[in-house]
Amino acid sequence: MFLKNTFGVNKRIKFMVHFTSIVSGRITIGENVASSFANSSGCYIQGINEIFIDDDTIFAPGVKIISANHDTVNIKKHIQKNPVRIGKNCWLGANAVILPGVELGDHVIVGVGSVVTKSFPANVVIAGNPAKIINTKK
Repeated sequence: MFLKNTFGVNKRIKFMVHFTSIVSGRITIGENVASSFANSSGCYIQGINEIFIDDDTIFAPGVKIISANHDTVNIKKHIQKNPVRIGKNCWLGANAVILPGVELGDHVIVGVGSVVTKSFPANVVIAGNPAKIINTKK
């Protein structure tokens, strides 16, 4: 809270954020998600095109969720894209990266260090760079 109040880091965010994380933009979180923001260090959550994280989703330290890329012609502009949507009861492993426009269904597990470049349905385990389905949950 000291950094938030004194230096304005994450000041527009309505919930607690770990002091080593940066969270900005339009972010909507469901029930029991705020504790991941408070406890997971080194995260970068950029909600320029909006991010929705549904109930009971958790994420580990170092997670990056990026909702907008820079325009390649004018890097001062961001490209409009669909919001990032993460379903209920998902688990994002340490240092996972979720890129613009991605939608994850409910109960998706994202492996450590994965780069998620496309959307995935519910009840799968994904991992890799780029992420792919490595298992289905029953």
